[in-house]
Amino acid sequence: MPDLEYIPGSCNIGKGEIRRRQIVAALGLFFSITTLIGLYIFDMPPSSRTAIFFPLMVASVGFIQSRSKFCLAYGFAGTFNLGMLGDIKRVASKEDRQADRVTALKILGKSLLLATLATAVVLVLPF
Repeated sequence: MPDLEYIPGSCNIGKGEIRRRQIVAALGLFFSITTLIGLYIFDMPPSSRTAIFFPLMVASVGFIQSRSKFCLAYGFAGTFNLGMLGDIKRVASKEDRQADRVTALKILGKSLLLATLATAVVLVLPF
């Protein structure tokens, strides 16, 4: 039995999928921190700090998806999963698929903005 209800443009993942995105966010944060530590320990030039954008993007995508209860990949694919992991269903309505794509684009934009802002902070750190 689904633990949440599919709502076009609002909710396309259930508790198991939300947990997966929380794990992705935590891994992205872990790799962001280890990258930052590595940049500091090895006294890398400031231009190399931009490399932290990628793990920050992973963390941002995972975080925003888990908070939104919405998977951007499912939104682009026209699918959803509210039940057991792997139990992916197709979105039937064209209008619902369009609403999901709009939300997926918003999540992607928010993730890019968050990762960019965090990267900018790293770029100005005094080390």
